[in-house]
Amino acid sequence: MKTTERRALRGSTWFITGIGRGLGRHIALEVLRGGGRVAGTVRNRTHADELHRQFPGQLWTAELDLSDFVNIPATFQAAAAHFGRIHAVVNNAAYSLLGAAEELQSEAIGHIVATNLVGSIELARAAVAHMRPLGGGRLLQVSSSAGQAAFAGLSLYCATKWGIEGFIESLAQEVAGFGIQTTLVEPGTIRTDFGSSGVVSPALDAYRDGPVGLMRQMATGGYLAPGDPAKMARAIVDTFEADTAPPRLSLGQDAYGYIKAALLNRLDQLEQYKVLDTDCDPEPEAAVTAR
Repeated sequence: MKTTERRALRGSTWFITGIGRGLGRHIALEVLRGGGRVAGTVRNRTHADELHRQFPGQLWTAELDLSDFVNIPATFQAAAAHFGRIHAVVNNAAYSLLGAAEELQSEAIGHIVATNLVGSIELARAAVAHMRPLGGGRLLQVSSSAGQAAFAGLSLYCATKWGIEGFIESLAQEVAGFGIQTTLVEPGTIRTDFGSSGVVSPALDAYRDGPVGLMRQMATGGYLAPGDPAKMARAIVDTFEADTAPPRLSLGQDAYGYIKAALLNRLDQLEQYKVLDTDCDPEPEAAVTAR
């Protein structure tokens, strides 16, 4: 049963990656139930069959692998041609890679960087090219608490999330004058199949009893994540109704704790070395006067 339509959503069109499952699916449902339209991407079209049955005319889908850079702008342009305009983009599709840095395979490293980081960058670039001449839009980048805090065993996942956060912060400054607003969404752990659907590297005995081994146990031992994907999706979509988009949106008490601890630790490290004098010495006053 559909919920009451939201005034801000009615008539809006959202481009959302990864609507086949998990958080992306919940975001799509929130938009569709609110009266919006969704151009969604999936790895397999059949994953969106039920959504098509529930929301005929409101949903357009395409298969897209974010590591296939050539097809990203083409898919976005096809969605824009179908609906006429894209008002909001949710850059959501990503996956995790579990293992100590030494354990990771080079091919796995390349693929997660291509998908989580470069693919997200290419989609953001396509979105900006569409929104800039139209006078604005919203770009919501799903990052993670791992975009601010680091975790043993998730070095490459963290690297992609830290990387996309730096990109979005820079992009936000470039496009603000065109009416394009960005939000970095930083969820904690979510009660979906995200963890179990990630890639796990072959294990080395040397890391079995350390923090990487503990992370493996949590990921494969039935850890029950606290985050409610439906509530998170609602909070994400709610930002569309605000005149000013939040630059960052932390979701979940675990995310709050991880991010706050990481920021306080970095501030402490910064303060410890603020007295170091590494700037150029002032030029003698006579040399300045002679110029």
